[in-house]
Amino acid sequence: MALQWMILTYVVAAEAALALLLTLPSPKAVKTRLVSLVSLILQPSMFILPFSGFQLLDLYWKNEHRLMCTGEICTAAERDRYEKSIYKAQRNVILCASACLLYWCIYRLCKYYKEIQSMEEVEKRFKDQ
Repeated sequence: MALQWMILTYVVAAEAALALLLTLPSPKAVKTRLVSLVSLILQPSMFILPFSGFQLLDLYWKNEHRLMCTGEICTAAERDRYEKSIYKAQRNVILCASACLLYWCIYRLCKYYKEIQSMEEVEKRFKDQ
C-alpha cells in the first residue's frame, strides 16, 4: 500500500519543482522552451487527477469503516496505533490535494504564458504595420 503514496509523493515533488522553475525569472528563450516542454508533459501527466481522486475516495472509505478506539478497553498501544493511522490519513489527504492543486497551477501558468506570447505577437504585428 505504501507504493502508491511514494508515487504520489514523487509526483508532487516533481510538480513543485516544475512550478518553481516556471515562476523563476529567466531569459525569454529559456522560458519559452521550458513552457513548451512542460505543456507537452501536461497531457500525459493528467493521470494524477483521477489517481488522486481515487486515493481520496479510498481514504474516505477507510475512515468511515475504521474501528474507533476511544473507550476504556483500548490499550495504550492500540490507541497509539489508531492515532498514527489518523495522522497518516490526514497526511495523505494533504498529499492528494496538493497534487491536484499543483497540477492546476502548472496548467494555468503555462496557459497564461502562452496567452502573453500570443498578445506580444499581435502587438508586434500592429507595430510593424
